[in-house]
Amino acid sequence: MRWKKQAAACLIGFSILAAPDAAGAASPGKAIPQWQNVNAFETQKEKDGSLFNSENYNFMKYSQIGQQLLKIQKQSHRMTVTKYGKSANGKDMYVVTIADEKSKGQLGFYKKLRKQMFKNPEKAQAFIDKHPDVKVPVIINGSIHGTEFAGSDAVLQLIERFAKGNDPETAGILKNQILIFNVAANPDGRIYATRFNGSGIDLNRDFITQSQPETQAMVSLIKEWNPMVFLDLHGYVKNYGGPDRPGLIEPCTPPHNPNYEYDLFSKWAMNQAKAMESEIVSSRKEYKNTNTATSKVDYQNMKGAYIPQRDDTAGWDDYPPIFTPMYAMYHGSYGYTLETPTNDWDGVKWHYDAVMGALTYASQNKSGMVKDQIEVFKRGINFDHPFHKKGFFPKAYILPSDPTDASATEKAVSHLIKNDIEVSQTKKAFTFNGKTYPAGTYVVNMSQAKAGLANTMLWDGEDITEETPVMYDISAWSLPELWGFDAIQVPAESSVKFSLQDVKRAHNEGKLIGKGPYKIPNTSVKSVQLANQLINKGYRVKRGADGSFYIKEKWNHNLMQYVRQSGLTIKSETIPYRSQNINKLHITILKDGGMGKTQSHSGTKLALERLGFIVKELSPRDLAAKGLGAADVFFYNGTSNLISYKNSKANEEFGLENEAQFQALKKNLTDFVEGGGKYIAIGAGASSATKTLGLTNVTVNKGNPDSNGIVNVNYGTTDLTNGYHQTDYGFVYGPVWYTNTNGYETAASFKNGGDFFTAGHWKNRQAAQGQAVIIKDKSKDVTLMGLEAGFRDHTDYLFRLLSNAVYSK
Repeated sequence: MRWKKQAAACLIGFSILAAPDAAGAASPGKAIPQWQNVNAFETQKEKDGSLFNSENYNFMKYSQIGQQLLKIQKQSHRMTVTKYGKSANGKDMYVVTIADEKSKGQLGFYKKLRKQMFKNPEKAQAFIDKHPDVKVPVIINGSIHGTEFAGSDAVLQLIERFAKGNDPETAGILKNQILIFNVAANPDGRIYATRFNGSGIDLNRDFITQSQPETQAMVSLIKEWNPMVFLDLHGYVKNYGGPDRPGLIEPCTPPHNPNYEYDLFSKWAMNQAKAMESEIVSSRKEYKNTNTATSKVDYQNMKGAYIPQRDDTAGWDDYPPIFTPMYAMYHGSYGYTLETPTNDWDGVKWHYDAVMGALTYASQNKSGMVKDQIEVFKRGINFDHPFHKKGFFPKAYILPSDPTDASATEKAVSHLIKNDIEVSQTKKAFTFNGKTYPAGTYVVNMSQAKAGLANTMLWDGEDITEETPVMYDISAWSLPELWGFDAIQVPAESSVKFSLQDVKRAHNEGKLIGKGPYKIPNTSVKSVQLANQLINKGYRVKRGADGSFYIKEKWNHNLMQYVRQSGLTIKSETIPYRSQNINKLHITILKDGGMGKTQSHSGTKLALERLGFIVKELSPRDLAAKGLGAADVFFYNGTSNLISYKNSKANEEFGLENEAQFQALKKNLTDFVEGGGKYIAIGAGASSATKTLGLTNVTVNKGNPDSNGIVNVNYGTTDLTNGYHQTDYGFVYGPVWYTNTNGYETAASFKNGGDFFTAGHWKNRQAAQGQAVIIKDKSKDVTLMGLEAGFRDHTDYLFRLLSNAVYSK
């Protein structure tokens, strides 16, 4: 659930959106040859439920899903099962495709038509009028949050029905649609009863950056099919709509992301939501009310569901493209999050009925809905956006490569291409706004089918503080600003012309120039990663006063290979006098096992690992019992409740047990710091905890916990801020700043101006203006960082603040 206030092959069927690989379908009724050891995880202890759920039931375990799918497949001529990817922990992700068997043999014709959607959408729309029997794909995504078990169980019931059923309703839906089921979108979470995956990442917050293998698989599936409808099955919303309207069905409240063609979505979305609601209510007498006494959900007397756009004005928005259905909308889908009320078989049935309502509505309105889906692409290609203010979409983006370090630009180009966004390079030099760019400069021409997705990834964002009282999650995510590359807007009315050629992939091969020694500038994640890789391989590495790394080595083949793989251009340079030797460091981070259903430390851990550090996790109880051992650096990034022994029943296993344990943890950290250890606290929770532990006496000031966005920061000339401009970007989530900082070095402050907040949502922020946001104790090695430098995978450009903190003296 979202919390309020807070490569496929073997596919059957045909579709105007059908996948190019789909021709090689396996024979129905036969097990796919690659399929072995489907119960390989039965020897592991799978969780029976979660303390965060108010009800639990005998849901189907992950280890049983593969066997169940094969059992159904053997009885069906409509169904294909594919292993589509693997989870962070290496578990298989199963995708099931179901289509009327009469569709076989016609796929090639429809593949040709699919291409017309993006190259000649007018012809595709005309084809719909002439061929009303065309099939459209629908994707149903099960349980992307592992503790929301009901989604995958509903998916399994729907698979069984559509694989084997012959009733008129089933036949009617299969006559019009191809059904694609991502059976368990988060295998790790289902096994271990966690909201997050095996890397601690909430997958339903990962769709703009796509840092996780599960997200990457889902993106590939969406690109492959461009589904007309996308249904994402979640839980649990009991009473947002009052006692007689349990559950939730999108569409959402404002604000809506301005990069959607929202008029086309709105034309159908509310009526489809009402169709889902109607199907649920019409079946209410079939519910068992198994847990009504404790859940207070009376299914048998429900009158509807909570539909945010109809029933509310704010608090459940579709603004950020981090959620699965919202991301799918950029591929033309009508995307919906569905939140079942309870974690039991009644909750499973609620999902089942909601999906049936959506599919029935899609069949009845297929031609109009798919033509409007194609209209999204047509508007992009024709650079005609009647729903938007003139000039909202730029003519193009210029993505110049930094000659010193092009890795951020190359990463961006690869990311755009992986998301079905067309990227080109100029065939010759050109001039724009008085600046000449060389041949080979990357350009994103905004006259393209998925212009909305391109723009939402590349624009600066906006300050929406005054548009809504509250935001559900992040409100700003500009990839150029937070990944550290330039994206220069060419206004819609500009007369500049480009001579372009398509780019299939970014250039990512590094070069080692000269005989050595070599300088690795402190300019990107890749540069720090390369330096750490060489340290771990035993190379002699020094660090200069500006944060750059120097390799005291002559040219050799192995070094050349490491540099080539990094994508960087590394040149010979004299090692400056007084450069400091740096050695492999032991880094420990306080582990949040799942406080409040999240792993609050996982973003910083991911960032440190991307920087090339080897990171050890240590739980609060282990820290209290064993201390930090051989650790050189300790990171705290997470809730202050991790050092509390007064947590709720669901949270208590992730914190401490008693006062004695707290005192032991406090002593171990104090001894660590007094012994010369480096202590780094990130964010509001960790800053407050640092004060509770007696490791700082500054005043920790906090903004609203749901405030977030991109800020302008004044970075000082310090070891902590090497590699950043005097005024540069930062990111806050639950903002924090520091006052009464006597005895501390202020390394960075929010810009002292009304424009210090550039994009996002942050009410009552005036008090933070000009205040310290990164400080370091002058008497001991304690650093407090109010910027969320390791936020999920959003803040690549800020990751180096973490490596600077590690290597600072």
